[in-house]
Amino acid sequence: MARTKDDVALILDEIKEIKKELAYIKEYMIDVDSILTGREVILLKEAEKEFEDGKTMKLEDLKRELE
Repeated sequence: MARTKDDVALILDEIKEIKKELAYIKEYMIDVDSILTGREVILLKEAEKEFEDGKTMKLEDLKRELE
């Protein structure tokens, strides 16, 4: 536990540095949910082809049809 004002100041400085480093990490961290596996890439391409061929529709269009 901090015993003096100097100790508290040192702890606060360390916390500020840690916060800066964490902000930097967050800025450049990759969102793993945005990375597709090989299988997901294949499925996405199949879905895009089906959409282009008119076999599927946009969710918004489906919602309008159901209203």
